[in-house]
Amino acid sequence: MISCSSEPRSTDSDEASKVRLMTLNPGHFHAALVQKTALPGVDSTVHIFAPEGNDLQLHLERIESYNNRGENPANWSTEISTGPDYLENMIEEQPGNVMVTAGNNRLKTTYIDRAVSEGIHVLSDKPMAIDREGWNLLVAAFENAEENNVLLLDIMTERHEVTTRLQQRLSQNGELFGELEAGTPDNPAIVKESIHHLYKMVSGSPLRRPAWYFDTDQQGEGIVDVTTHLVDLTLWGTFPGEAIDHESDIEITSARRWATNLTRQQFENITGEPEFPDYLEEDLNNGVLEYYSNGEINFNVRGHQARVAVQWNYQAPEGGGDSHYSLMRGSRANLIIRSGAEQDFKSTLYVEPTYDAGLDEAEEVLIDIIDDLQEEFSGISYSRYDSGFRISIPDEYHLGHEAHFGVVAQNFLNYLEAGELPEWEVPNMITKYYITTQAREMAMENESDDE
Repeated sequence: MISCSSEPRSTDSDEASKVRLMTLNPGHFHAALVQKTALPGVDSTVHIFAPEGNDLQLHLERIESYNNRGENPANWSTEISTGPDYLENMIEEQPGNVMVTAGNNRLKTTYIDRAVSEGIHVLSDKPMAIDREGWNLLVAAFENAEENNVLLLDIMTERHEVTTRLQQRLSQNGELFGELEAGTPDNPAIVKESIHHLYKMVSGSPLRRPAWYFDTDQQGEGIVDVTTHLVDLTLWGTFPGEAIDHESDIEITSARRWATNLTRQQFENITGEPEFPDYLEEDLNNGVLEYYSNGEINFNVRGHQARVAVQWNYQAPEGGGDSHYSLMRGSRANLIIRSGAEQDFKSTLYVEPTYDAGLDEAEEVLIDIIDDLQEEFSGISYSRYDSGFRISIPDEYHLGHEAHFGVVAQNFLNYLEAGELPEWEVPNMITKYYITTQAREMAMENESDDE
């Protein structure tokens, strides 16, 4: 084991009462984004336990870039413990009281269970489970967390995207939205779709993904990864503040998965590795990597049909980026988030009435709603077009994906201070990962049946 420190440890007089972070095996850039800004009440020294290698080095470089940026620099110092027994070393030493984990998902659920079983709070990147065995262990981890009076939460950044927040709010207004439709598998009441890109910029630099990211045994397939956000938004957005039971409230109706094909050169551009590693050999077809990063899940939640789908492309079109589409169909109006070329790839919320003479009547209701929202979203407005209304939101509320991590971290700190999560969070996390892991099995079984 090698230990080192980039700066002397903080000696604040109230250090004992602070939150002290431990980062375990940071293989994904989300681990660094938790520290992109200073967090009040958190010790500035973060303890990292990890194996030596590129994942650790890239993480340290990201933290250093936050400390050295010209505007509003962070002030993190780091104590590093490396070696093959990094998990056991963290458990034994416990220099912190909160573990942050974002990286290789093969052992993530084990990390989580060990930490909460030892009385350590956990803030985890998604996914917290990538298969049925992982889900079973995650359920046990929540039981252990409760027994040891610690909190376990996943990082759901997309709840803080402003159009998503407003879509949820507007869906709760019966005069405008009406009742959520039941929908059918061919015409769901709820649709959440997102398109992502493997080669992109993060914090102003090209994102370097580790080679293992493309091994679905380590990273997990797309159907259990980004779909976590989409399933979460479905539950959170449709039934805010309510616990959804995976046994009585959910029925998975269908699921499918498919691959994104990557050439060796594209793989090198993303990872920096000139050749495919041996563990990806079985995923190669005539020298092209078949990466199962895409998936679709159709499920029924309390009598309402939902569809979530994620797709990964190699690179975004010129001027574009990751995009999100979200539909909630109500008896009086549809609430739609679009972020395509027509919206300059910026998330935009639309209200489209569905009943006769709906525009004039809906506008009267919308005027009052917009007025009520001014206190929280000052400057919000709308414009009318043939099919409905486009909600205009000041740029200051479009925080961006990276900034959402700081919001999630701050919320977690608030939960730590309160000593508890909202009552619905744990049952909904259990349900969320039940849906994704069960859907993966269903998609694979369907492929076997077709052979």
